[in-house]
Amino acid sequence: MSGEGGGGAVAPAGGSEFAAAARRVDEGAGIDEEAARLVAALDLEEKLACLDGDTEFWSGLADMTGGGYHAHPWPAAHVERLGIPGIDFVDGPRGSVVGAATCFPVSMARGATFDPELEERIGEAMGLEMRAIGATFTGAVCMNLLRHPAWGRAQETYGEDPHHVGMMATALVRGLQRNVMACMKHFALNSMENARFTVDVRVDERALHEVYLPHFRRVAEAGVASVMSAYNAVNGEWCGENRTLLRTILRDEWGWEGIVITDFIFGLRDPVGSVPAGCDIEMPFRQQRAAVLAAALADGRLAEADVDRAVTTIVTTLLRFRRVFEAAPQPDVLAQQSHRELAREAAVASMVLLRNDGVLPLDAASLGRVVVLGELARVANLGDGGSSEVRPPHVVTPLDGLRAALPGSVVDHEDLDASRAAGADVTIVVVGCTKADEGEYIDPSIMGGLVHLFPSPDGGSPAATAPAGTDPQAEAPTERPADDDGFAPGGDRRSLHLSAAHEALVREAVAHSTGPVIVVLMGGSAILAPWLDDVGAALHSWYPGMEGGAALADVLLGRAEPTGRLPFALPRHEDDLVPFDPDAREVTYGLLHGQWHLDHQQVEAHRPFGFGLGYTTFAVSAAGPPSTGGSVAVEVANTGRRAGTTVVFAYGSLPSSVHDRPARRLLGFRRVTAAAGETVTIEIPFDLGALDVRTDGTWTTEAGTYVIELGFSATDLPVRLELPRSGT
Repeated sequence: MSGEGGGGAVAPAGGSEFAAAARRVDEGAGIDEEAARLVAALDLEEKLACLDGDTEFWSGLADMTGGGYHAHPWPAAHVERLGIPGIDFVDGPRGSVVGAATCFPVSMARGATFDPELEERIGEAMGLEMRAIGATFTGAVCMNLLRHPAWGRAQETYGEDPHHVGMMATALVRGLQRNVMACMKHFALNSMENARFTVDVRVDERALHEVYLPHFRRVAEAGVASVMSAYNAVNGEWCGENRTLLRTILRDEWGWEGIVITDFIFGLRDPVGSVPAGCDIEMPFRQQRAAVLAAALADGRLAEADVDRAVTTIVTTLLRFRRVFEAAPQPDVLAQQSHRELAREAAVASMVLLRNDGVLPLDAASLGRVVVLGELARVANLGDGGSSEVRPPHVVTPLDGLRAALPGSVVDHEDLDASRAAGADVTIVVVGCTKADEGEYIDPSIMGGLVHLFPSPDGGSPAATAPAGTDPQAEAPTERPADDDGFAPGGDRRSLHLSAAHEALVREAVAHSTGPVIVVLMGGSAILAPWLDDVGAALHSWYPGMEGGAALADVLLGRAEPTGRLPFALPRHEDDLVPFDPDAREVTYGLLHGQWHLDHQQVEAHRPFGFGLGYTTFAVSAAGPPSTGGSVAVEVANTGRRAGTTVVFAYGSLPSSVHDRPARRLLGFRRVTAAAGETVTIEIPFDLGALDVRTDGTWTTEAGTYVIELGFSATDLPVRLELPRSGT
């Protein structure tokens, strides 16, 4: 096995047993047979060593807390004697967290593009940079459903809808896996942050399979290499050893054959039981399993056949992705020009124009004096400071971007003094969230429990089977750790409003400005905007990545169009959404959330799922009836005076259904670009199977006349088509 700490992956030696097996596979041998041959050549100690990280616990913990998470990949399952290359893990999902890498907009921003082709290109660029720093495996595919926008790690997923999330995550996997193995996470129902180590998510069969698993299944069936289990429990079983999730559903029902790894450090509660439950590797150190599995084999608590199954799964997957271990690119691909340009393209495509009374796009020639308000305009605001943090070589802030784009204008800046807006031709207010407001949360009581959970430095046995602070009845922690060692306070948001200071800044800008006021929001998900009708324009720019300031200037000045669409419903009031308790020890997830919940309650969204304005207008009409094979032809006409881009959505429903269900579900979408006056015909694939009902372990199709609706958001669907469907 490899030694202390991390390091870059090394291609299997040409004369190694693994390299020979890989050559035989290239020549037509079966992967299963070659994997079985390699596993048979391992001794028991080597097999057991494949089931956890390669790094010793205490030295690894010191390395990680000292900044190692962002310094090198984390190795597991290397067997040097046979040249088995194992995995070398590096995180994402906005770029490589190791090296001076390209920082792309966060996943939620990229979800707003509704552009899988763009996401695939981003995945390819990310994977190339990850491979260049020695990684062969990445946890970049964060795809838990956004059940509520207060979730601290909302920025790491794509949105609230399972079809949309599945399409975008599948595209990212396709791109990544040209260079590295991809791992989708966190499996499953992991959409609370503060209580992620303690919460038990209760869910019935319908909600689990119809809402919270379809996107994972899509990515599994697309060939993702790995799954990372979640910290939370589902229906009373911790996800890292949840046999229902990891064996019954993932492997038996879906037929998926890749590697299951735990989330880092606290991913297991039962190291012995987790092996037959379907977990292959405990990450990232030699920790609980290393301390107990040998004894469990000796006394019969663990069967060697279960060890062999896990090791065979690992080796088979490594052979399937054998191309990953070939020569790596040079480090100069990190943040190379084409990748920075791609980051800028993605930032432009992600920006959602929430309001525009005609002030945008700005005319640069008419701008003598521009006032930019807010501290977020002048600082690098890239998102969470936790495991997804990327450290690019430079960042273009909003203020940088505007000053570079307006060399003939005076661009003044003030953090909080809105009175400076008087006399300005335009006032741009940049407000929102930072990594101090939302992101990954490290519970200090959990960290304090390390000494009780893992082997002592002198090799003694673990003192307990669960970390301190994981008692479901324990009091929720009230303090957050300081921002050090690369981790920010983060956590779930307690309010969807701007801070009091930022709310006041917007109001004062409106009061003092003699010109139009444009509000630029930064953040990972929904931010309530009670002032929206009082400003000239408002734009959600998310955490827009290293080129975000340049992209913002492109959009505000009309050099590019804001083509993002909301990947969630923006409510008017927090209590319009499903309840969210960041400190809950048990929570029930149902069939409805987000736009579906608003529809069911007959509450109008402030801005619905899919909403987004542009600088031109479009109309949509059906070019023919929907096919029983699952597609519909759509004519999209640009009715404005400039070229532009829109997104067309296809929704499905069964009005006669006897089951409780969302009023309509997203079945497909296409991003469309057309010149002024041009009409484009597109085909939107859809699968009415998304409307099937799951009961008693089977899927049922209701007979009836299904409705396909087409349009530009969840509530702007002018085209209605019918499609009869027989039942099963």
